[in-house]
Amino acid sequence: MEQALIEVHDLHYTYMRGTPLETTALCGVDFSVFAGEIVGVIGPTGSGKSTLLQHLNGLLRPQRGTVRVFGQDLSNPRVDLRAIRRRVALLFQNPEDQLFERYVADDVAFGPLNLGLPLEEVRARVRRAMEAAGLPPSFENRLTWALSAGERRRVALAGVLALEPEVLVLDEPLAGLDPRGRRELAALLRGWQRQERRAVVWASHSMEEIAGLADRVYVLAEGRVVLEGPTRQVFAQGEVLARWGLEVPAVTQMLVELARAGLPVRPTALTLEEALPLLEEVLR
Repeated sequence: MEQALIEVHDLHYTYMRGTPLETTALCGVDFSVFAGEIVGVIGPTGSGKSTLLQHLNGLLRPQRGTVRVFGQDLSNPRVDLRAIRRRVALLFQNPEDQLFERYVADDVAFGPLNLGLPLEEVRARVRRAMEAAGLPPSFENRLTWALSAGERRRVALAGVLALEPEVLVLDEPLAGLDPRGRRELAALLRGWQRQERRAVVWASHSMEEIAGLADRVYVLAEGRVVLEGPTRQVFAQGEVLARWGLEVPAVTQMLVELARAGLPVRPTALTLEEALPLLEEVLR
């Protein structure tokens, strides 16, 4: 049986324990990530998505339960968390607000330099990461503060890709971008994942975003996993999703309504590309 790269069991986490502001973020969460897959994490605001992601490379430690990353229990104080974070990289929400170097190339190089890599290897990683993030070489000497929001997002992504992680953890990576920016960045990330064959954990509140990318999906609500499974299987349970204020992708909902109206169409498509052949078949 294939060994999971990341395995979470019965994870609990509460913020500000023992105070009047005590808030339970995670309650009994089981979660796993295998090599080469994209795992989607969806849920309403406050469902615990970000808290779960911050456990995957040791930014938060379990208060109860276990998080095992590459076979190492992150509850063990002897685990080298720096080594874990070289292998599991996390891109926070709004990462463009966290750029701190003056020039683009310097910001992308920050992580590899801190790994103690030779300068030639750092330069090679910067070039590869910038290309993967859709940034031409001419951007190396651009001022980070003079870039657009979308360009800054790509620089932040390149900085994470330059670490060449085995697992890339993304917390709402497309949030705040315009539709074109969302499509372009999603395509770049998917291209990187296919080329490098790395695992990706992708948290989002957008059903369409996850439907078009993920192999498996976890649905979180009130700190618990309420649904988990292959993407198509999860989105087939529209009533359960609706109970938690979530909707199936718009394309899927359209096909459901057509089927209810009596048209011979199977509401199985998750994306427009999948739906077009089904609609063409009905219209013949």
